[in-house]
Amino acid sequence: MNVEMPKEPAHQTVYRRLRDMILCGEMEPGQAVTIQGLVAELDAGMTPVREAIRRLTSEHALEFKDNRRVGLPVLNRAEIDEISFARLALEPQLAMWAAAKITPEQINQLAAIDEDLNRAIDRGDIQTYLIQNYRFHSTLYAASQAATVIALVDALWLRLGPSLRVMRGRFGTASLDDRHAVAVEALRAGDIPAVGDAIRLDIEQGFNQIRLSMRD
Repeated sequence: MNVEMPKEPAHQTVYRRLRDMILCGEMEPGQAVTIQGLVAELDAGMTPVREAIRRLTSEHALEFKDNRRVGLPVLNRAEIDEISFARLALEPQLAMWAAAKITPEQINQLAAIDEDLNRAIDRGDIQTYLIQNYRFHSTLYAASQAATVIALVDALWLRLGPSLRVMRGRFGTASLDDRHAVAVEALRAGDIPAVGDAIRLDIEQGFNQIRLSMRD
């Protein structure tokens, strides 16, 4: 007998779709959109869109401009430094916890994601680069099974996504050291500290470029 899985509530679907738009840089810092415009773009009802906006506002990913518009906050240098500090404190440790539990199949999945990311770099495809970059990190961290810390890290990525999009738009996707490949090699070798180091250097590289993009 086939058992139908419960359908995801509309408000959760809309939240996830809007969150992905922010996370992968489909919206830019400072960009304002109307609630009615989001209703049309997401092909959703007003109530689930308002609920998604409420949740994302509480997560500091969106801010109200007025009663009909919302926008993405523009992060200043102090906020970027704060997020950098938090990510560097959490993510290398998550990566090392993951390295202690990860399976060969999961390592192969990470390698495949990194190949997709590299193809996006070769094409100069910023949108796919951002998506695959997030997939690599989230897939690695999921292997840690540290749900509480993963939730904290996801919130940091959500705040930073639009700034990454601006940075990559200014610098492109070339001239990036492939720290992901180093992490995958370290995972295959079972070198847990090297995995943490690779992720730390990857994060530092990204934030250095974000800071450079803020100079003007």
